[in-house]
Amino acid sequence: MRNPLPPVPGKLLELEVSADLRRGTPLATLIAAPSEEDGDAGLEEIGGVRPTGKAGDVQTVPTGGTRWLAGVGDGEPRHYRKAGAALVRAVSAALDEDVKAGEKAFRAFAVELPEDAGAEHVEELAFGLLLGGYRFTVTAEEPKPSLRTVRLLTRHERAVPAYEKVLERVRELAAAASFARDLANAPSNIKTPAWLADTTARVAGGIPNLTVSVRDEKWLAEQGFGGVLAVGGGSAAPPRLIELEYRPRGATTHLLLVGKGITFDTGGLSIKPADGMHLMRTDMAGGAAIIAAVRAIAALRLPVKVTGLVPAAENHVSGSSYRPGDIVRHYGGKTTEVGNTDAEGRMVLADALVYGIEKHKPDAVIDAATLTGAMKVSLGVRTGGVFATDDALAERVTKAGERVGEAWWRMPLLEDLAETVQGSLGDVRQAPGGPGGIVAALFLREFVGDVPWAHLDIAGPARADKTYADVVPGATGFAARTLVELVASYA
Repeated sequence: MRNPLPPVPGKLLELEVSADLRRGTPLATLIAAPSEEDGDAGLEEIGGVRPTGKAGDVQTVPTGGTRWLAGVGDGEPRHYRKAGAALVRAVSAALDEDVKAGEKAFRAFAVELPEDAGAEHVEELAFGLLLGGYRFTVTAEEPKPSLRTVRLLTRHERAVPAYEKVLERVRELAAAASFARDLANAPSNIKTPAWLADTTARVAGGIPNLTVSVRDEKWLAEQGFGGVLAVGGGSAAPPRLIELEYRPRGATTHLLLVGKGITFDTGGLSIKPADGMHLMRTDMAGGAAIIAAVRAIAALRLPVKVTGLVPAAENHVSGSSYRPGDIVRHYGGKTTEVGNTDAEGRMVLADALVYGIEKHKPDAVIDAATLTGAMKVSLGVRTGGVFATDDALAERVTKAGERVGEAWWRMPLLEDLAETVQGSLGDVRQAPGGPGGIVAALFLREFVGDVPWAHLDIAGPARADKTYADVVPGATGFAARTLVELVASYA
């Protein structure tokens, strides 16, 4: 029986650097916008087209050696990312048109780099090219011809090795974002906790120093993972705990990464409105980012010990669903008063945080989760929120995000609200009311003890409803690149 899903992880374009243009390869040229002093007169026509140079503006040239002109604005590196993403989408559309017209499908194109392009420009351009054309479609149709290779052309042959070195890192970072997108986009009738665990084990296989252990519902019950079992108790698909361990020789620093893995979220008995429920297949985007990041960290052979934990469950509605008013005992013994079964992410994270800290004794802990809709109100849908007990760790996260093009904003852990999560029937209250993102973070803080900890709430940027930069509608893979870069900062 044919697998109804496209391959997971999907295959990225091949990127190569050369000083030579192969005959017959369609060519794209990058064009900077004219300065204010020059105005429109600063750009000459190319093949009958006067380029704008506006970042992300792609124009088709009807005659001459160049087929596309892609604007890079004022030449800032981030504009190269926008140009690369828009270009790969335009070239893919041209390929589709050629095929429909009965012409021979081209599978490669070349991009001519400006003479002043540096390594940072090549890096940003590569991110755009690799991720801007991302597609995930479940269809009975045969795959259409698609692009396979992009050749970056430089006039400086001596620069080729340096650019190739840049691309080695970018390929893994882009692959992490793409893999995280694949996992989050997969439909939940296939993406059960068991599927997520099996896929993780398969993809991690063969990577040196990386192992995956999958814990089933019987093990979770024996060990006392009350939060995971409560959330997953209403579903016919039982929960799993996915544990990734990357153990390079000689590593002295150990980081614990924990990701929310709710493979579908109905809200449980506190059921969600129907209008947006179909989007809840991406409610495991935090777990997807952890899985993809640990795989990339191992593939890059970073000299840092990393453990990844993804508590995976489906929050469903049935006679065995957990209820508002229940008291749940977590791993380690702490009890939670349940106020809202739709606040399930913090329930599964609490178990995993205590377990990971107790077992692995890490130097720092970072969790990632689509935790609260409140963060979309606070920061919009393109910026992630960072809550942290350690200033240096918070700064590492935001700086790592800057380096890979993901925006983060430090949020406060307000001590005046800390008492609101203290319970009366149990130790803590799960959903006491108040500012949602902050209260959720304060709840999680109750389970991390004294270890430096950062909580990344990605409810806003984890999915998109329109195209921008290297993002297309659907899951964005947000946080995967930041986590890899964060770990690299400890190397």
